[in-house]
Amino acid sequence: MRFLSSLCFFAALLPTLLPGALSAAEITHAMGTTEVPDTPQKIVVLTNEGTEAMLMLGKTPVGAASSWYGDPWYPHLGDRMAGVEVVGTELAVNLERLAMLEPDLILGSKKRHEEIYPQLSAIAPTVFVVNATDFKDNMKLYASSVGMEAEGEALVSAYEADVARLRSALGENAGDTVSVVRFVPGQLYVYRHDSFSGVVLNDIGFKRPEVQAQDGLALAVGKESIPNMEADRMFYLTYDTGNGEGTALEGETLKDPLWANLEVVKTGNAHKVDDGVWATSQGILAARAMLQDIARIYGTDVDLSSN
Repeated sequence: MRFLSSLCFFAALLPTLLPGALSAAEITHAMGTTEVPDTPQKIVVLTNEGTEAMLMLGKTPVGAASSWYGDPWYPHLGDRMAGVEVVGTELAVNLERLAMLEPDLILGSKKRHEEIYPQLSAIAPTVFVVNATDFKDNMKLYASSVGMEAEGEALVSAYEADVARLRSALGENAGDTVSVVRFVPGQLYVYRHDSFSGVVLNDIGFKRPEVQAQDGLALAVGKESIPNMEADRMFYLTYDTGNGEGTALEGETLKDPLWANLEVVKTGNAHKVDDGVWATSQGILAARAMLQDIARIYGTDVDLSSN
């Protein structure tokens, strides 16, 4: 009995005796609860917005899903991802390459990666957000997962303070009606409240054209719907996979008489913006870049936090 008691005592102490052992914290997330290291050192991120959250926290991942376009990262990330290993795309994760990085934490999305959650969890502790809809709540969860809850809260607060400063600087223009149009290969879209850009625009207080002032992500439309895109300001963006189809649709639409006859176009208030910033990345860095875009386009001299 004395031997067994000693053995149990030693077993209880073993994690603290092993070199490099890490204490753990329990995180509740979209797939349940997971014990994660207090200070993970080798993080792999499987969503673009999760990557931006880590960068804002000063934690460069060892591996990440590539950006939806770029070589392999969005231009607005600059050189922040230098040396980071590509582990596939958000929709096609390379599990073998990921495992070779020997991560101590994996961050992903239930919407994108639920089917491979068991495999990911077998490699390292894995935490999922539900999806990329709310980058602010996701920012807080990601931050908690790496032991930086206070820093995550501070980053969200800084974004909200920038929104308030921008709204004030815009003055009466903060009540403008704003239209968001996106050109995707083979399809024209208008974007609604639940889109990433919709969340940021709503935070500022902008109004939306009737067809865009609806719940949901986006609505596929034809060129006959161009008159419904009328607004005080328009922001249009183009997603192109590299074959030129998205760019071609943009060019065709901008030459359409219905487009040319929009008052927002004739007054020079239709502005092309970056697709990675306004649509595909969906992270906190992109949200802050959107604020910078709006401040620049409206010609305000508001002092926003740097990215």
